[in-house]
Amino acid sequence: MLNIGILGCGRIGQVHGETLRGMTNARAVAVSDFMPEAAQALGARLGAKVMSSEDILRDPSIDAVVIGTPTTTHFDLIQEAAANGKAIFCEKPLDLSVDRIRTCLKAVAKAGVPLMAAFNRRFDPSFAHLQKQIADQVIGNVEIVTILSRDPSPPPISYIETSGGIFRDMMIHDLDMARFLLGEEPVELSAAASCLVDPAIGAAGDFDTAVVTLKTASGKLCQISNSRRATYGYDQRIEVHGSKGMLRAHNVLENTVELSNGTGFCTAPTQAFFLERYAAAYRAEMMHFVDVVTSGGTMVPSGEDGLRAQILADTADAAARDGQVHLIG
Repeated sequence: MLNIGILGCGRIGQVHGETLRGMTNARAVAVSDFMPEAAQALGARLGAKVMSSEDILRDPSIDAVVIGTPTTTHFDLIQEAAANGKAIFCEKPLDLSVDRIRTCLKAVAKAGVPLMAAFNRRFDPSFAHLQKQIADQVIGNVEIVTILSRDPSPPPISYIETSGGIFRDMMIHDLDMARFLLGEEPVELSAAASCLVDPAIGAAGDFDTAVVTLKTASGKLCQISNSRRATYGYDQRIEVHGSKGMLRAHNVLENTVELSNGTGFCTAPTQAFFLERYAAAYRAEMMHFVDVVTSGGTMVPSGEDGLRAQILADTADAAARDGQVHLIG
């Protein structure tokens, strides 16, 4: 039985806690949060002790930690967890600084502990199946990947001001997905971005509408489109065109019922919230983490994957601001 401590009892900590509650080879034995009432509520639901993060990290009976705290805390928590021999599951991003991420990876390597960068979308059943179809050469050689990701509405400005911006907060998921599907590292990036949804986002120094084009050394292309507004719900689509055909992953709707009448065809709206849309992905990624820690295997996405995604996000932000094509080292 793998004993896990949950650091951060907000909505993502609660999601992971519920997954662990349903597993037979892992359990949440302790929880921590800077808001005592949040920790008490999740602890009661999971039958877990409420402890300080420091005590969780130092407790030798706890084998692993789930880091679902604010991004600004990840750097210290990863290093402390590694120093105490804990397996680490950390929500993206590992940190907003590439240099600090590299420092974390050195600490993890020195300690010899597993680190998973939680890019949950790799575990979405449809996206995972699409990637397997690519790997099986069902559509031949990949030529163009198109990723569309649009939120129903923007987050609060207070969140925007500390998020690192649309490329590091939102598009970083799609940049990781691009690497996952292309099968090659991008070597060239161009970007454009605007503020079209909320002027306050622009006043905070960020964008709310952005596009990025990636190119690999062999010439494969990826186009990513992001918006902080989609009046029709949570928009998550992928299309991959190859030498022998095309693969497409559609949006997930609230139900599969279609009405047909004299006015046309009508379907249900898309699922409106990311926790609902990616519920299966969140469960699958935690199961993967536990399986690798308990049985061995390759931890993916790894800390290195987290680093590569952050490099791409930083490059995209720079390219959007200077209008230049950037080479990726």
